[in-house]
Amino acid sequence: MKQIAIVEDDPHIQQIVSAYLKKSNFETIIFDRAEEAMTLHTTTPPDMWILDIMLPGMDGFDFCKKIRETSDVPIIIISAKDEDIDKILGLELGSDDYLTKPFSPGELVARVKRLFKRIDHTPETKSYKAIEVNQLKVDINERRVFWGDQETELTSKEFDMLTLFAEHPNRAYSREELLDRVWGDDYFGSDRAVDDLIKRLRKKLPNIPLETVWGYGYRLKIDEGS
Repeated sequence: MKQIAIVEDDPHIQQIVSAYLKKSNFETIIFDRAEEAMTLHTTTPPDMWILDIMLPGMDGFDFCKKIRETSDVPIIIISAKDEDIDKILGLELGSDDYLTKPFSPGELVARVKRLFKRIDHTPETKSYKAIEVNQLKVDINERRVFWGDQETELTSKEFDMLTLFAEHPNRAYSREELLDRVWGDDYFGSDRAVDDLIKRLRKKLPNIPLETVWGYGYRLKIDEGS
């Protein structure tokens, strides 16, 4: 049974979300504040986090950022903020989904199930042990990335996108295709999430030849004979 930690200060939302998740055979644990949830994160982290943004003390964005410093556990942000900038910030900080209040508890459960399904069923890259492109090495089985001898820590989506590029160097992917392949066809957010993820990859791997295909998308550019 997968455990889902809910960090939400509204008792009514706590009870409804927890009840619906339990109906679907998930175990839940509830926190009113991010500070209270920090111990769980550092000792026995759950299989998924559901975070409200507007929390007393540390907000959901900051807690999401702290989780992503050490873990790729899936995160869904729920918030009364419906601005695109807030959704983009949540995704940029490493959340896997963003749901605006008021929302249907059934929709939240559906998104939880889809996210677990996407994580539990990895693509055909499982058959590879490692991919090497010039100085880039992507270890599929252990989900580790190296540039030369230097290992680089990536979030789950950063790793998935980089793997896609490494498998097909020089192939141009549109933003829409990257959204579909990395976020899943049930994602309804802005394609700005793709640009933000590319920006993070370039920052973490400054020498990687991730090339912008203007007006279209991106590709991992490898010169012939390299």
